[in-house]
Amino acid sequence: MEKEIDKIPKNPDTDIVIRVDDFGGKRGLTIREFVKGERYTGFTKAGTRIPVEHFKKFKDAINSIDEDELKENLPVQEKLDNQKSSGRAEEESVASGQNSGDIDEEVM
Repeated sequence: MEKEIDKIPKNPDTDIVIRVDDFGGKRGLTIREFVKGERYTGFTKAGTRIPVEHFKKFKDAINSIDEDELKENLPVQEKLDNQKSSGRAEEESVASGQNSGDIDEEVM
């Protein structure tokens, strides 16, 4: 069973498609790119699949994102530096059981 949830335009030739599907007999959430071109129209390899048993964790993670942070124009490292200087990063890392040296600086 496949159920398309939504399409998000990435550019004029590519959409990001979100759908619930069965793959290998297992249900999950698939997020993939769909291209429309002269040579090929269809899904690409770019994307990911969230197995049903991890969907709640994924949903909680998405819902924890502050939309205002997405709108800011600061680079990620500058945001982390600002949090450290205000003490927020230390408080957050203590609450999550991490120390401030454990912050992953890699950006998706």
